[in-house]
Amino acid sequence: MDQVADDMKKIWQVVHDNGEYPGINISQDVKDSWERSRRYGVNPYKPACDVFLSRTELEEKRAANHALIEQALVMMGHLHHFTEGSGFLFALGDRENYALELMGDKQSLEIGKGVGIVAGANWSEQVMGTTNPALALALSQPVQVFGYENYCNCLSFGTGASSPIFDQEQSVIGILTTAGPYPLINHHTLGMVVAASRAIERQMALKNAYQQSEMANLHNNAIMDSISEGVLTLDPDGRITHMNKHAAQNLGIHFHTSIGKSLAEVMGPANEAFIAKIYGKREIYAEPLVLRRKKEKLKLAVSCTPLIGKKGNVIGKVVILQPMQTYNRLIKRAIGNRAHITFDKIVGQNNTFKYSLKCAQIAARSDSNVILLGESGVGKEMFAQAIHNASSRCLEPFLAINCAALPRELISSELFGYEEGAFTGARKGGNQGKFELADQGTIFLDEIGEMPLDMQGSLLRVLEEGTITRLGGTARVPVNVRIIAATNKNLLEEVEKKHFRADLYYRLCVIDIDIPPLRERKDDIPQLVDHFIKTISPRLNKSVTGIERDALDVLLDYQWPGNVRELSNVIERAINMAGDELVCIEDLSPEIVKSGKTRTWQMVSPQDSHNLPEAEMIQACLRRNQGIMSKTAKEMGISRSTLYRKMRAYHIEI
Repeated sequence: MDQVADDMKKIWQVVHDNGEYPGINISQDVKDSWERSRRYGVNPYKPACDVFLSRTELEEKRAANHALIEQALVMMGHLHHFTEGSGFLFALGDRENYALELMGDKQSLEIGKGVGIVAGANWSEQVMGTTNPALALALSQPVQVFGYENYCNCLSFGTGASSPIFDQEQSVIGILTTAGPYPLINHHTLGMVVAASRAIERQMALKNAYQQSEMANLHNNAIMDSISEGVLTLDPDGRITHMNKHAAQNLGIHFHTSIGKSLAEVMGPANEAFIAKIYGKREIYAEPLVLRRKKEKLKLAVSCTPLIGKKGNVIGKVVILQPMQTYNRLIKRAIGNRAHITFDKIVGQNNTFKYSLKCAQIAARSDSNVILLGESGVGKEMFAQAIHNASSRCLEPFLAINCAALPRELISSELFGYEEGAFTGARKGGNQGKFELADQGTIFLDEIGEMPLDMQGSLLRVLEEGTITRLGGTARVPVNVRIIAATNKNLLEEVEKKHFRADLYYRLCVIDIDIPPLRERKDDIPQLVDHFIKTISPRLNKSVTGIERDALDVLLDYQWPGNVRELSNVIERAINMAGDELVCIEDLSPEIVKSGKTRTWQMVSPQDSHNLPEAEMIQACLRRNQGIMSKTAKEMGISRSTLYRKMRAYHIEI
């Protein structure tokens, strides 16, 4: 871990000295925050936070934020229990970014204390510059800040995620933060903090409503129906006392006739597992449960919280219901799972390629399964993303999975999820698989030909039944997912070899699209090169605007076994090496130049000179044109920069 911290400090130094680092993209929001931090006069090399509340001031802050702290500590406790031993630290700040409460492992708290992460510390931009709670407050939105994005060097070893907590008037009343060493944080951390902050808001709204009225008027229709989730309350015997229309719709019961009846009575006998969870003694939060309504199934994210009376006894329960599709969409907006490529961003005018593109556009209009065929690097995932974005599922998740990259023993749990206790190390509460996360959206199964035969059978069952069963579980969870598969293998040959199931092949291959390799669409190379130069050059802060003809000829001669992906990498390498506005042959990798056809030097000049060695040819041309470089280059059919380079190589002086 010490080596990682040292590496992060070095990256931080380079990023803050140069504004960039290879492979790292600094957002404009972070850059703007750095600029504000500089204007505030924050010392980026301060060893720790240096502004703290006194003990009295801290207690006053805590008293003023009692309701926020009460609900936040519950959620922080859940998060800490969920991540115990992982190195996470959780913090609650107020609207001025003073830390009110901290929670975490002893070691995490000690590490945080070393840089001033303690109760009463001020973590605003004015004091500590860019941090994840400071940026979340400045933007009023969830953020994740990596170590090198922090303004102060003392924080470069860690990474954090923060989400504002809003009151019912949408004003920020606090900031929920998780932080930890850089290697332990991933993009799902932000989703976890967002979900927790939203839960705090809901619980505060409910608690506030409860404190303002008696149980009989606690959840009047105006309040209940203003909440987007389904909400119902139960008495100690499990009878429905209040319910909003969203809850009735989710449960598939009548709004007016169900009040006063037990939940078990109105739900019917097919929902014993659902009822048992609600009636159980354990508090649950956003737990995915399957509800059976007449002939259909609905997956809900269910939270259930006991209502505690003045004497400390349980006087009922509050149940919050949200369709899993909606709940997942909120999380996915924070953590990604989106497709970014559209058809207008795919470059190519070759007739064969345009036919493939047309087939993909047609496929986007239907909901049929698609299989993309082509060599590695031809752009199969770009096609998959474009199909998704042009389809009716474009607002839903897009998940890409490389079947060849998943270890065999993890494929089932990754695709279909697992229940708590399914195996050693299984997460408490279980985990959703990719099919559940992609519900209503699209899954892109790349390298489908590498999927083991036993998993092919499981995938076939999903396609036929529209349900998945988690590892270690028995309940069938309904999913509605469109599958786009891709392979560089001949699947029919794989079927004949018994390496791929024929029934799965015909299930997937409803619409097959063959994407041609680059060597079969070389007329697209000039356009692709121009596109890559225009997109890569600004990213590398280079002023390259084009490519010389002889360098382009080399690219046209090359056979491109790595296809478009290889061409992109070759152009990026050439742009890095280029010392002028134009990419030349010397900027290309030697392997590319050697692999291309050797072109005979052609010269528009008298016939008796074309057999001369190149150096003599250049000298003869210069003499004929009286040393005028532009005329000489034009006669020889090369650019002036190429002529200068060749003259330097042959030590030719005018």
